[in-house]
Amino acid sequence: MIKSKKLSKIKNLKHGFFNSKGGISKNIYKSLNCGPGSRDKTINVKKNLEIVRKKIKNSARDIFLLNQIHSNKFIYIDEKYQFKSKPKVDAVITNQKNLPIAILTADCVPILICDGQKKIIAAIHAGWKGAYKGIVDKVMKFMLKKGSRPQNITAVIGPSISIDNYEVQNDFKNKFLKKDIRNKIFFKIKRKKLYFDLSNYVKSMLLKNKIKKIEKIKIDTFDFRNKFFSARRALSLKHDDYGRNISIIMLN
Repeated sequence: MIKSKKLSKIKNLKHGFFNSKGGISKNIYKSLNCGPGSRDKTINVKKNLEIVRKKIKNSARDIFLLNQIHSNKFIYIDEKYQFKSKPKVDAVITNQKNLPIAILTADCVPILICDGQKKIIAAIHAGWKGAYKGIVDKVMKFMLKKGSRPQNITAVIGPSISIDNYEVQNDFKNKFLKKDIRNKIFFKIKRKKLYFDLSNYVKSMLLKNKIKKIEKIKIDTFDFRNKFFSARRALSLKHDDYGRNISIIMLN
């Protein structure tokens, strides 16, 4: 479990960015695969999620997961929220204690957010589509509407694919330049190939919302030495599926 220095300073807060180590899954899912959407054995995923829950806090409620769809949609959980099926959204915000909220990634950017004054937390799944569609903006604007102030918000960008391994095509770049010509700074050409800096693009969205307390955990999920699940690495190895990393946060 990797912890953020900034979030660790906030009282009554638990969090962690988990890699693939410490679970019970086998083969390509070895070992802490937390993805119910993978083709791993359901029982193994459930046991892995239980391992994570206990590491966060023994008495924590069940981990609240999303049905992630690469959108700009989010959900807010307050005391009135009715727990039914997993919502089809890509971010979750809550003010509820003892409720671990989490997102799953396998190269996309996980963002964990806390307003230590208002006691509101959020977890965001930011793949390129969600980031492009404004998922970060939407979450920030909602938190500000709830009374948060930018200076009280801490945002941590977790392990994700680095620019060195995120190869894209020209039409991908054109899409971002059409939205804002300044986005060209997030692309680089190396050995005649084009690469995209997803994590810094996400960081720019936080800065645009006047968030100053930002921490970026510089760990590349594609690099097998870091022991994270990676969709792109799985594709390059011709695997037919891949495990999911979990990033989790909870008010104590």
